[in-house]
Amino acid sequence: MSTYDGRSKIEDMNDRVIIFDTTLRDGEQAPGASLTRTEKLEVALALRDLGVDVIEAGFPVASKGDFEAVKIIAKSVKGPIICGLARAIKEDMDAVYDALKKSENARMHVFLGTSNIHMEYKFQKTKEEIFDLAIRSVKYAKKYFSDIEFSPEDASRTEREFLFKIIKSAIDAGATTINIPDTVGYSAPWEYADLIKLIKEKVPNIDKAVISAHCHDDLGLATANSLVAVKSGARQVECTINGIGERAGNASLEEVVMALDTRKDIFNNLKTNINKSQIYKTSQLVSKLTGFSIAPNKAIVGANAFRHEAGVHQDAILRKRETYEIIRGEDVGFTQGGLILGKHSGRHALDFKLRQMGYQFSPEELGKVFLEFKKLADTKKEISKSDLAVIAKSIK
Repeated sequence: MSTYDGRSKIEDMNDRVIIFDTTLRDGEQAPGASLTRTEKLEVALALRDLGVDVIEAGFPVASKGDFEAVKIIAKSVKGPIICGLARAIKEDMDAVYDALKKSENARMHVFLGTSNIHMEYKFQKTKEEIFDLAIRSVKYAKKYFSDIEFSPEDASRTEREFLFKIIKSAIDAGATTINIPDTVGYSAPWEYADLIKLIKEKVPNIDKAVISAHCHDDLGLATANSLVAVKSGARQVECTINGIGERAGNASLEEVVMALDTRKDIFNNLKTNINKSQIYKTSQLVSKLTGFSIAPNKAIVGANAFRHEAGVHQDAILRKRETYEIIRGEDVGFTQGGLILGKHSGRHALDFKLRQMGYQFSPEELGKVFLEFKKLADTKKEISKSDLAVIAKSIK
């Protein structure tokens, strides 16, 4: 359960990172990922058990179904902050309020494009008009809730001085979290890190708000950008289960959390509230409900993340697991790891598997089993226990 209530003192957040999960909003905007109201509640309850601090439950004005889903989540899910997204439009913000007013702990997330390309082609508005709209919207949202997040959309492509000005004024207007979206996954890590550092240096009242990172994966850099943002002073990361989201997706929650946990040495022992043992279970649930399969080589939650076939690796793993594993599969709730027998496997792993099955062979007999095993392994992707049993019995 989250211990961050959206009104905690900013200085109290220096030793940890707020995990803002947007699986139910940005994640669900991935083509084909739509969820029913019941499914969204099921995911929200799983996210609560996972320990996320903020659940962005949806975009209430988008449809009646999304409004009702956000409303039921706000009423039913206790612990995390429940957040609703709104454009800088009164109708949107009114819808967020109506959906979240039964929540014990609510946040309104207002966004508005600030890059030149967005202002010219999306809004057909001048900088002055966009600036005024941003400040008016934050002030309007503040009438509803004390916890307001403001996102200058496409921040990574926004002119720096204009960005600093709009952030400062949004905080003055009442924003408690300032999100810096890399909306189209354009930034390289060093650019995004520099942007976060510049915001801390150039925005005089930035200490009155939490800086948040929201990164997309169009260039495969969402997790890297999120981590360098944390290293540069961001204390909230916006991410999704399995990295689902629009186009190539969002930063992956499991990757961000486990990177912070595994590399405490370089992240100054920063903590999250995530219950790591629930990661795999939550990943599987989201995969099942969205119909989006997980690639076997996906970090942390892929089927091969903790499995080994190569003989050299297997031999080392049997002596000391840390030789080839920096995370224990069971720590994230993964129980299907271990040694996989295939054509790259060696004699040591084969003997280990046979002993697990109750077979013991002399060195000469094991040599014969190994020859038969290799013949079969050249014809199959993976050797099963039943395959081994047939070979073992033929030798015995």
